[in-house]
Amino acid sequence: MTAADRSSEIFADKLLVLDRIGAEQMLAEARAQDAPLKAVERLVVPALEEIGRRWEQGSAALAQVYMSSRICEELVDKLLPPSSPERILRPKIGIALLDDYHALGKTIVCAALRASGYELCDYGRLTAPELAERICRDEVKIVLISTLMLHSALQIKQVKILLVAAGSATKIIVGGAPFRFDPELWREVGADASGNNAAEAVRAVARCMEELTQ
Repeated sequence: MTAADRSSEIFADKLLVLDRIGAEQMLAEARAQDAPLKAVERLVVPALEEIGRRWEQGSAALAQVYMSSRICEELVDKLLPPSSPERILRPKIGIALLDDYHALGKTIVCAALRASGYELCDYGRLTAPELAERICRDEVKIVLISTLMLHSALQIKQVKILLVAAGSATKIIVGGAPFRFDPELWREVGADASGNNAAEAVRAVARCMEELTQ
């Protein structure tokens, strides 16, 4: 294990026990060695990935994942305020809950993305036509869609159809229970990627951004 890996693991441990002061001190030390965004990428992002792995393994609770993401979001907002030129503002990113009422998953992913230095438009709960209209209106290039129920997940296909009809090439990243139960469902609904947890969603956004900037 490298020193960087060990640091991110210790940072993850502090987040899981809600040691905000200890986490803030570690991030300040990382900032003293690197630029703000580089410090976030080196410490915060791998720590959130580690917490996501622990949740999948059953050694971390969903509440811990949520609180860890929120703590990181608050710390990164202090380090990289929304007005900071180092924030990742482009390509434009959106996130939405598609015709479902259970928003916890979206909230966690949103916090993890912001904690990783990304800015995004949170559209809340929308229908497929409403979401497609917002994406086109705001010229969103990457959209993350969260669903809990299968019937909601299947509506992503309608979002895709509406976007193609409007001439939009927006990348769609999906997540939620239906996509964990059926690993191939994301392809069936026309998505570009799927994330089973917040860490995977952050990685999927990074991959899509690379593709868009090539």
